[in-house]
Amino acid sequence: MPSDTFQWQDRGTAWKGIGIYHVTLTIPSREPLLGELVIPDNDPTKAFIERSGLGKGVVHALAQIPVLHPEIRLLQYCLMPDHLHAVLHVTAPMPQSIRVVLRGFWQGVKKLVSSLDPNTIRTKKQNSIFTEQPFVRPLVHQGQLHSMIRYVQLNPQRLATKKLHPGLFYVQENVDIAGRTYSAVGNIALLQAEKYSPVHVRSMWVRDAEQHGYDQPLRDYKNGCVLAAREGTVMVSPFISEHEKAVLDVLLKEKHSIIYLADNGFGQYFKPSDALFDAVAEGRLLILSPWTYDPKKKGVTRAECIALNAMAEEISTHH
Repeated sequence: MPSDTFQWQDRGTAWKGIGIYHVTLTIPSREPLLGELVIPDNDPTKAFIERSGLGKGVVHALAQIPVLHPEIRLLQYCLMPDHLHAVLHVTAPMPQSIRVVLRGFWQGVKKLVSSLDPNTIRTKKQNSIFTEQPFVRPLVHQGQLHSMIRYVQLNPQRLATKKLHPGLFYVQENVDIAGRTYSAVGNIALLQAEKYSPVHVRSMWVRDAEQHGYDQPLRDYKNGCVLAAREGTVMVSPFISEHEKAVLDVLLKEKHSIIYLADNGFGQYFKPSDALFDAVAEGRLLILSPWTYDPKKKGVTRAECIALNAMAEEISTHH
């Protein structure tokens, strides 16, 4: 497996050069035609997907990509009941783009569907099972490869966790806090805690640390957040800045209770990622968003940062 520091798209060779890609092929209807989730002993860590005939065919077609295109390595894949995840590494420049390669894979999968016995397909819309081409996303930042491999590997476990604890992952709308409404995912009972405190690292502390080497106020504040959490205080924040994210990492590792303010709402198939998922499953996290989901949203604006930090203060003082 290549390291997380990899060469990315030589100039003039975009989508044809060396790179790593996350590929997702989805059944738009979300019908579980590719397999069935099995949870032995109701233990999510043992969960796996029992592949259907169609699922086996899709995996076989995926495995043919490195055979037909030796420049490509299949680093990881996971077949789910209604979609497929794969991580592909293009190790050398190709005569055609990765998009063309995946279009060929998609066409092959569609032919596979049409050749199957209709009795093996649970939908009458056999020709519309794969109406959307695979979604392909390049990985361009250090650390993304490790995170993506883990994400793909844990898909069955996370689906099993959602099945076993549906209430914690159900999006609750119109949750009223201090006269403001939020959408919520996670343990709503965290709104009944005795004590709350916002996490908001002030820019002057960061400036003093970076420009003048005086980091005592910054360290004291971050340490104080962790100490408060250890005493049972629920920490509330959008965790936007680098230093706030560092506090969040410690809170998650030490398994403290957190209310996380998200800058985007929850889509139809929302699923918390990485450590946030585990915290929701264990009832230690409530994710709130004051805004509706925008699939085109990229990043968070300064105005949104200010608004979210004000909401964290509002939630903390209201209780």
